[in-house]
Amino acid sequence: MVGLLIALPDTKLYARLKREGRLLGASTGNNVDGTTNFSPCMKMEALREGYRSILKHIYAPGPYYQRIRTLLREYKRPQFSVGLNWRYLLAFVHSSLRLGVIGRERFQYWRLLIWTFFHRPALLPMAVTLSIYGHHFRKCCEALGV
Repeated sequence: MVGLLIALPDTKLYARLKREGRLLGASTGNNVDGTTNFSPCMKMEALREGYRSILKHIYAPGPYYQRIRTLLREYKRPQFSVGLNWRYLLAFVHSSLRLGVIGRERFQYWRLLIWTFFHRPALLPMAVTLSIYGHHFRKCCEALGV
C-alpha cells in the first residue's frame, strides 16, 4: 500500500515536527485517506495531486500484474507446503469470475495465471492471492476518487 506520511506520537518525527510548530493535530491512523497531520514543506495540493497520480498508476492492472509476475519469477519458495483445501478452491473460483470474467483486468489476470501454471505452478495460490490484493487496492483507490 502507498500512503501519505503521518507523524505518530512518541516518534522522532513527531517530536521534531512539534518543535517546528508543524503539527496540525492528531493522526487519523489512516495513511491512505489522502491526509496528513503535519504541514509539509511542499504545497498540500501538490502533495495530494502527486499521491493521486501514484495511486492511479501503481495499481493499474498492467503494471501491477507485471510486478506480480516478476515477484513470482524471482521468489524463493519456502520448503514447506500447505495442502489444497476448499477455501483455496472457493477463492480461485470467486476470483476467476470477479477478476477473470467481469473485471477490466481479465486479460492480465489470465495471462498471469497461465504463466504461473507453466513456469511456477506451486505458486499458483500466491498468484491468485496477489491478484485479489490488487483488486482490493484498486477499489480503495476508487473510493478515494482516484
